[in-house]
Amino acid sequence: MSTLVNRLAAETSPYLLQHAENPVHWQPWDETSLALARRENRPILLSIGYSACHWCHVMAHESFENADVAAVMNRLFVNIKVDREERPDLDQIYQTAHQMLTQRTGGWPLTMFLAPDGTPFFGGTYFPREPRYGLPGFADLCERVAETFQGRRGDIESQNAELRRALAGTVPATEAAADFDPKPLADAEQSLAHAFDPAHGGFGGAPKFPHPTDLAFLLRRGDAASRRMALTTLTRMSEGGIYDQIGGGFSRYSVDERWEIPHFEKMLYDNGPLLALCADAWAQTGDPLHARIVEETASWVLREMQAPEGGYFSSLDADSEGEEGKYYVWDRDEVKALLTPQESALALRRWGFDGPPNFEGRHWHAKIAAPLRDEDIPLLATARRKLFAAREQRIRPGRDDKVLTSWNALMIEGMAHAARVFERGEWLASAQRAMDFIRRTMWRDGRLLATAKDGRAHLDAYLDDHAFLLAALLELMQAEFRRDDLAFAVELADTLLARFEDRDAGGFFFTAHDHEALIHRPKSGHDNATPSGNGVAAHALQRLGHLLGDSRYLEAAEKTLRLYWPQIHRSATGFGSLLRALEEALTPPEIIILRGPVAQMREWQHALGAMPQRLVLALPNGIQGLPVTLAKPETGHVNAWVCRGVTCSAPTENLEELV
Repeated sequence: MSTLVNRLAAETSPYLLQHAENPVHWQPWDETSLALARRENRPILLSIGYSACHWCHVMAHESFENADVAAVMNRLFVNIKVDREERPDLDQIYQTAHQMLTQRTGGWPLTMFLAPDGTPFFGGTYFPREPRYGLPGFADLCERVAETFQGRRGDIESQNAELRRALAGTVPATEAAADFDPKPLADAEQSLAHAFDPAHGGFGGAPKFPHPTDLAFLLRRGDAASRRMALTTLTRMSEGGIYDQIGGGFSRYSVDERWEIPHFEKMLYDNGPLLALCADAWAQTGDPLHARIVEETASWVLREMQAPEGGYFSSLDADSEGEEGKYYVWDRDEVKALLTPQESALALRRWGFDGPPNFEGRHWHAKIAAPLRDEDIPLLATARRKLFAAREQRIRPGRDDKVLTSWNALMIEGMAHAARVFERGEWLASAQRAMDFIRRTMWRDGRLLATAKDGRAHLDAYLDDHAFLLAALLELMQAEFRRDDLAFAVELADTLLARFEDRDAGGFFFTAHDHEALIHRPKSGHDNATPSGNGVAAHALQRLGHLLGDSRYLEAAEKTLRLYWPQIHRSATGFGSLLRALEEALTPPEIIILRGPVAQMREWQHALGAMPQRLVLALPNGIQGLPVTLAKPETGHVNAWVCRGVTCSAPTENLEELV
């Protein structure tokens, strides 16, 4: 049997690098590791996690840093460590397999035991080093799993065959064609209304997740009840501790139903969509709370999450100094010492520090606990600046500084949309710098890459990378039209069709046609923590198809909707991204093309606003090489063409008439 060493030191993932010094002989997921398992007929211990994951750190400290546990793992298995953010294909497959094997939802760390061909036969999530929580000790578990693998191979092979059939059954089958109708839209509203918490906002009980795709769906709906659900949720989140009242930005979820105490990690993929949603909430209501949240969150992104080269970093840990939330929580005496008596009295009342401690019975975490008078706003701003400066002196949570294409796309779209709503040039410049970084670093010879760190980009990109980036480009072009963005959008759309589309059944696979062969090829329409790649692809291709008059994009979008139509029609829950595509399949978006001098067009853009149901492109005089549908004649003043589907009105130069 070959002697292995820990091979993670050569990886780019901060999560994998955290384990490079473990006594476990960790291998990356690559052909060398997989071939070794097959050649020696050794089972694989697959551990999937990510840098900001609290329980991943706990399991690492308890077991993977322990020499005795590591010796058992090294003796029995080929041990493979995977960053779920770099390899979402593997994470999707093995999370689904875990649910099938255990009848329980998964999570991170995900701990799966695989046959040498990669098929899992046993799994779980977190396991302690010593038996507790009703769970076995990890070293003992490893011994028992290895014994089972050696002694019951026939049973395992039968189970593996059944699991592979079950995984294949998750791919939707083509059914008889049916006409689209709005029933799923009404069903989704009704389902969300049934789960809605009218007191605290959000859906269901603790733990509560933001679900930005569902909130965006409700905010777009015309009826007051749906808008109220979205606005109530955004308001309660913004007032709660899931939002960082001192430094800006949203944490991943709340452990309680009141949004008061978060799981403190901050993820880029949450904050991009929530930034856009809060901008739209302000546009609809004028509530200064939403404007403040957008301002502070955008400032946090620029300050802490954007690399000098332009890309956005991935996440911030929940932990610092080995304790979750330590960077963010306060002692009341500390607050009093940092502020003047007048500032302190206001801050304690406003942020709930005048009541009992709300974090682990010993500390306070800021939430909005009392109303604020207009005359108190400057004083509270001073108090906040002082607390922020003091907090900056603490040991900071770790930052995962890899750049992920899909998550960057979500933040680019959110930042560009907020820039349109608030007309903030520095936010638009941030989004454009990130897009330029992606195009410069991650787009190589017509192929998109998924991740980059320290100048090294690698791993073939997935459906989500392409689809989210296409959607981000459509938003960027509305904020400020750049011809290179349109060219990139067309290249991405063509790549989606060529490398991901299921030309027979419709829809898009998560991995490209020439991707590494795995035990399953996912093709899901459901939203998860991030939107569905199929839903975003259908919506973005539909919009680009209308914009350019390209039937290929429109047909691919329609085939995607048709594939998932039976599922959506039976139960619309969890299909928010595809429902957005359905809305525009039933009623094509209004497209407004402006042509004229730049300064005058800004006035028109301001008057038209940034409505999610509308596409507005302002094409300055002098831009050459536009596609036929956009090549409108130039004049010395602004002209506007309003199109819906394939029908366009005569141009107008009357702004009041257009509005």
